[in-house]
Amino acid sequence: MTKTYLLLLTAALIAAPAAAQDLGAPMGEDGPVERVAVEGDDADGPLRGTVTDESAWSDIGIAIPAFATDRERPTPANADGTGALGREIARVITANLRNNGLFKPVGPDSLPQPGFGQITAPAFGTWSGRGAEMLVHGYVRARDDGRLVVGCYLYDVALQDELVREGWVVGPADWRRAAHKCSDLIFSRLTGESPFFDSRIAYIAETGPKDRRVKRLAIMDSDGANHRFLTLGSATALTPRYSPDYSKILYLSYVDGNPRIYVYDIGTGKQTLVTENRNPTIAPRWSPDGRYILYSMAVAGNTDIYRVPTTGGQSVRLTNNPGIDVGGSYSPDGRKIVFESDRSGSQQCYVMDADGSNQKRISFFGGRCATPEWSPRGDQIAFTRIAGDFNVAVMNTGGGNMRVLTRGWQDEAPTWAPNGRIIQFFRTEKNTGRSAIWQVDLTGQNERRLPTPVDASDPAWGPIRP
Repeated sequence: MTKTYLLLLTAALIAAPAAAQDLGAPMGEDGPVERVAVEGDDADGPLRGTVTDESAWSDIGIAIPAFATDRERPTPANADGTGALGREIARVITANLRNNGLFKPVGPDSLPQPGFGQITAPAFGTWSGRGAEMLVHGYVRARDDGRLVVGCYLYDVALQDELVREGWVVGPADWRRAAHKCSDLIFSRLTGESPFFDSRIAYIAETGPKDRRVKRLAIMDSDGANHRFLTLGSATALTPRYSPDYSKILYLSYVDGNPRIYVYDIGTGKQTLVTENRNPTIAPRWSPDGRYILYSMAVAGNTDIYRVPTTGGQSVRLTNNPGIDVGGSYSPDGRKIVFESDRSGSQQCYVMDADGSNQKRISFFGGRCATPEWSPRGDQIAFTRIAGDFNVAVMNTGGGNMRVLTRGWQDEAPTWAPNGRIIQFFRTEKNTGRSAIWQVDLTGQNERRLPTPVDASDPAWGPIRP
């Protein structure tokens, strides 16, 4: 078993007594971002210029100057006003597009700032002279009610053609969401793929000495900004997962030494108890339709996978083999489950039907296979490959075409971006034992660490926010 699951199975034996309610302040989500018509918005007919050849993506030079403003106004989003905020929005978009490894963006700090009138009438000669192939323009306007209107435009410089535009109304505290929405718009338009920037990541924030580790449920934006702690730390929180509709977070909590599976409502801050028992319990996971939760439970030394309705009730055992069966992850269509088991004598990955039938091993490539996670595209499975070191790897759903993506000492617990292109995981340092969240793309060539205020483990990438 991986280090993570070994720790989880023993957590019930060492967890300190705690109050049943361990929640911090509710998040107070504002709901879906409001879309709005932007300057020059009309029916332009079919859009042109979509880039579909992946080999050409990294050759696209995208210029992203500061977003303009029609008149400078103060805003709670930035003490220096809407003009400064426009620069910050462009910086976030630049970082988003650069960090996924597909594009070569140049951000606002290296570019001239266009005037408001140029947003819908770019000076294409200026930008072609700078070698830009694509141009992102945008504006920020403060409304009388304090909210912000953010417009985003993408142009093909060579064709001198507008490719796409969109606008959003956001509260001052949500200005980064407008930047992520613009990033998603650009990404989708140029690649033809689903976006992922306006999403969040749940994870476990870890503090304290090793023998008294405090583990709190936390969330952050996909780029590592806007951290929030959702639980107080008096009870151990483990293995969070977003619901398919983003409205809830599933997690495991050890209260008074007993494992309990909770569902946390993001909008209200309330939590609902799904199931509790005295047996070690680990790895709760949603079904794609949000109706069921998988989890693993150890009874008399034998660990099997169970399914329980999200609303609670009777659990159904799906596996019944001597040994340890852990970590079920549904296929996107809900018909299959991938899991890990040591029934063959070593930790390997298996697939079964959603009702527990037709169990078969799929990993035969040497080493061990743990923490499998089905891609949202349905075509690949990410997992922890243990062959001396722990590394993140992917394989097809039959176990073939295995590729190792990372080369750390202990990289584990992969989780997919909503579009199935990026994988996040947590890395433990060999010398210090400290853990942090990292991400890597499917080429394995673009790794980066996400900033967190404390040590972090077990990330879970949520769906695109509404």
